[in-house]
Amino acid sequence: MSQTVYESRIASLPLLARGKVRDIYAVGDQQMLIVTTDRLSAFDVILPDPIPDKGRVLTAVSGFWFERLAHIVPNHLTGIDPESVVKGEEERAQVRGRAVVVKRLKPLPVEAVVRGYIIGSGWKDYQKSGAVCGIPLPAGLKMAQKLPQPLFTPSTKAEQGAHDENIDFATVEKLLGKALAEQVRDVTLRFYGEASDYALTRGIIIADTKFEFGLDGTGRLHLIDEALTPDSSRFWPADEYQEGISPPSFDKQIVRDYLETLDWNKRAPGPKLPAEIIAKTTAKYREAYERLSGRKLD
Repeated sequence: MSQTVYESRIASLPLLARGKVRDIYAVGDQQMLIVTTDRLSAFDVILPDPIPDKGRVLTAVSGFWFERLAHIVPNHLTGIDPESVVKGEEERAQVRGRAVVVKRLKPLPVEAVVRGYIIGSGWKDYQKSGAVCGIPLPAGLKMAQKLPQPLFTPSTKAEQGAHDENIDFATVEKLLGKALAEQVRDVTLRFYGEASDYALTRGIIIADTKFEFGLDGTGRLHLIDEALTPDSSRFWPADEYQEGISPPSFDKQIVRDYLETLDWNKRAPGPKLPAEIIAKTTAKYREAYERLSGRKLD
C-alpha cells in the first residue's frame, strides 16, 4: 500500500517552497528535490483532503512524457534517485514513487498554453469576442469543437491564490525577447502535436495543456515542472466525445462538479470532500496514466 502524503516533511533538506501540489527542497546549489503530494486545489483553493495516489500518478505521467518528448528539447530531470538524497526510512517513504531530483534552472515568467479544442475560458472568450486571446476564429464554432489548428495562448504565472492572466504573443516577446518567445511557441506547438497524436491512439483527446520552461546557465531551453498530466491538461475519453457539450474528463472535474453543488464562496478554507468523491477522483487519475502508458501504476 503506497503512503498518502498531504504535506511532505523532509527535515534533512532545506525547504524552498510549497506550491498548490508540489513541495520543493534544495539539494545543494545545483539541484532540487520536487515532491508531488496528494494535495488537490480547485478554484485556486487547496482542499483539506488528499487524493490517494494523485502524486504518484502525476509523477508517473510526467515521467512518461518527459521521456517521450526529450528529443525536442531537454527537460529538468537528472536521473538521480530521490531516495538517495534524503535520510532515513520515514523520508524515503515520503518520496518513493512521487519525487524527482531536477536541475535548478531559471524559470521563464510565462505559462505556455496550447489549445486544440475550444472549451473553458477559451469558449467564454470566443462567445464574447469571436476570438481566443486576441486570435480571431471562424464564426459558428460549437463548444468543445476541434480548432482549425492548435492555438498558442500564453498566460502570466500568477502567485498562489491568484488567477493566471491571458497575454498576447507581443507581450511574450517583450518578456522573453523575440527569438526565445518564438522558440517557446514553436516547441509548445510541437509538444502538443506529438503528444495529442499519440494520446489519440490510446483513446484520449488532449483538448488543451500548459507547459513551463526554464533556462540553464548557457541559455538553453528546458521543459520543467510537469508535462501533460491530468492537472495541467484537459483529457477527454475519445469514445465519449461529441461537439456541443463539455465532455467528461480524466482530472479533478468530479471534484469541481461536486463543489459547484455547495454553498461555498470559493475562498479558503475549502470544504471537506465525501469519501465517494475522493475514491472516484483517485480512480480517474489512475485510469489516465494506465490508458496513456499501457502500464499499471503499481
